[in-house]
Amino acid sequence: MTGAAMPTRHVKAGQSRRGQRIPAAVSPIARVCVDVSLAHLDRPFDYLVPAELDSSARRGVRLRVRFAGRLVDGWLLDRVERSDHPGRLGWIERVVSTEPVLSPQLAALARAVADRCAGTMTDVLRLAIPPRHARAEAEPGVAMAATPPRPAADGWRAYPRGPTFVDALYQGRAAHACWQALPGEDWPARLAEAAVTVAATGRGALLVVPDHRDTVRVHAAIAALAGPDAVVTLAASFGPERRYRQWLAVRRGAVRIVVGTRAAAFAPVADVGLLVLWDDGDDLHAEPRAPYPHARLVLGQRAVLEGAALLVAGYARTAETQLSVETGWAHEIVAAREVVRAAAPRITAIGEDDAQLARDPMARAARLPTVAFDAARAALSRDRPVLVQVPRRGYVPALACAQCRAPARCRRCAGPLGLPAAGQVACRWCGAVEARYTCAACGGTRLRAAVTGARRTAEELGRAFPGMALYTSGGGSAAGKALPGKVLADVPPGPSLVIATPGAEPLAEYGAALLLDAVALLGRPSLRAAEEALRRWMAAAAMVEPATRGGRVVVVAEASLRPVQALIRWDPAGHASAELAARTELGFPPAVRMAALDGTPATLASLEIPDGVEVLGPVPLPGEPEGERERVLLRVPRADGSALIAALAALQAGRSARKVTEFLRVELDPQELT
Repeated sequence: MTGAAMPTRHVKAGQSRRGQRIPAAVSPIARVCVDVSLAHLDRPFDYLVPAELDSSARRGVRLRVRFAGRLVDGWLLDRVERSDHPGRLGWIERVVSTEPVLSPQLAALARAVADRCAGTMTDVLRLAIPPRHARAEAEPGVAMAATPPRPAADGWRAYPRGPTFVDALYQGRAAHACWQALPGEDWPARLAEAAVTVAATGRGALLVVPDHRDTVRVHAAIAALAGPDAVVTLAASFGPERRYRQWLAVRRGAVRIVVGTRAAAFAPVADVGLLVLWDDGDDLHAEPRAPYPHARLVLGQRAVLEGAALLVAGYARTAETQLSVETGWAHEIVAAREVVRAAAPRITAIGEDDAQLARDPMARAARLPTVAFDAARAALSRDRPVLVQVPRRGYVPALACAQCRAPARCRRCAGPLGLPAAGQVACRWCGAVEARYTCAACGGTRLRAAVTGARRTAEELGRAFPGMALYTSGGGSAAGKALPGKVLADVPPGPSLVIATPGAEPLAEYGAALLLDAVALLGRPSLRAAEEALRRWMAAAAMVEPATRGGRVVVVAEASLRPVQALIRWDPAGHASAELAARTELGFPPAVRMAALDGTPATLASLEIPDGVEVLGPVPLPGEPEGERERVLLRVPRADGSALIAALAALQAGRSARKVTEFLRVELDPQELT
């Protein structure tokens, strides 16, 4: 649908009066996506192309137009001969750059993502196209790297369907797969083999990973196979000029393989043949800016629109990916059970047999039971490092009543009480100091540590293993070995204790891993608590050497818990299947479609919710003053998801058309692949 911009005086083709513009002779109408984040204006607008801008006003360029009396940015979507608008049309004021940054494929992807997230296309384009940098744009382009030869890809032979998938990539087929990596797998090398296999056919590959450490590893693996000129990394941490320069190299076709974080999911890779998403359960893949698209959704939509192969990979598996497997949209690539058992370390939980409890009757109550100390001592005696995973940073980030174990809450804002340092008890939300605590549930006045942070853990282990080298990663300093909050890339060889928060584990082959404070992960009020706990445990356990060489993992959690059993068996697919079945029974995503609406109580009460939509709530927003902002959940069957998205888009359009300035946040559940 097209519309009219604020008009200037219309001039017919052929007229040439002084001070008046003449439209271009061929295709004088430009379809423009105007950079205005108003939902009711989320459509292209028609403008006249002046004759003097005929050569520069090409499809995909940035330009400036007058809209509602002011100059705004926009992108030229297309040029046509006629406009359906009956009124007068405005003129394109200026072409900002002749670089065609918005390809038809990227425009179609942005439109599809906006429609799936009940957002606007301009909001998606701000995420997809980096800000312009004139100096980088003026630099001459470089020649395309030579086509690399097809790699051997022998590492995929450990998986029965692995070679078949790689052959499908080389043949140009749009295969969709879910790969479950083995413990200890060199996954960057496997992804590099898949990407270079596609590049050997002349097509492009795009690999999206959670963070900078992963981009470095994958980039190095690809460069080792295809050469440093065959791959480029896109990441916001590079700075605007370098990031835009590398983005332009991709758009101009200088490189075929792109590695990056979530924003790279929109990278303009020409003739893309493979899309890869590593560890799709990591929350870094979720965009925190409107319309909040998940990298999983972006790559899934792109695979459909551009006919590319898609590989969702990781040690664990999400319910969304499991849904795509069970519906037949994707096929799983997993190793045989005997291969998994040979590669995995021995994994022990608390209470798995009577002998363990007879030896250590306090194992269930102790933070570091005897079995954990034994595993650490055995690994250190073999001159191997020991990984200690702690869910939280700091000293004592969460407290509970010592009598009834109820979480300690602030009397002012109901936030969690913690002990940021060895000092006063304070609220972790508002910072108010709690001079005298009284439990609202039982009246108790004593506190205990509900969660112990990495810093306190380092102190405890330093006393338990005197003289042992101690390192922390992502959780503060210990014994001068690391800067506060610094993430270590690796640790020196030899015996040592490495205390790390999830995702900050240094690269090494550990002799043992201790997974502490499971209650902090499993006890979170989140739908994804069990899934997230298993994902973090498996990422740490995958770094431990196999059981045949003495590798040991101790998870300090009850052995009967479902995610603990999945870890012991190394069965992420089984856990994902059970998780999906449970969510289906209870009516939770991805079995249904849900949307969260955040606003003031008056705004939420005034919304007109369509018939057939189940309303849950409202409930107060965590961390917000009472009565200021609340949340409402909308739920519909998965088959009616498109109708819910359309209703939300219409709701936002109606509010913007009425010039309602109060912010209403609309976010859909973490999106599945299709």
